[in-house]
Amino acid sequence: MEAKSRRPEGRDNTVSALNAAIEALNLAKGFSSIMPTQTVFGTVSIILTTVKVSLLLFFIGWLSIAD
Repeated sequence: MEAKSRRPEGRDNTVSALNAAIEALNLAKGFSSIMPTQTVFGTVSIILTTVKVSLLLFFIGWLSIAD
C-alpha cells in the first residue's frame, strides 16, 4: 500500500497565488510614478508576504501535529 502525503489540500495553489500577487504588486510599484500609489502597493505587498509566511508556518505546525 502506498503511503499518502499529509500535505494540506490547496497549499501549493495558495502559496503560488500569493507569490503571483506579490510579484504583480512589486511590478506595479516599480512602474507607478505617483508616490502615494507606490506606498499603497508596497504596503499591500508586505501584508501579503506576511500572510504567506504565516500560512507556511501554520502548515508546518499542522503537519507536526498531524504526525
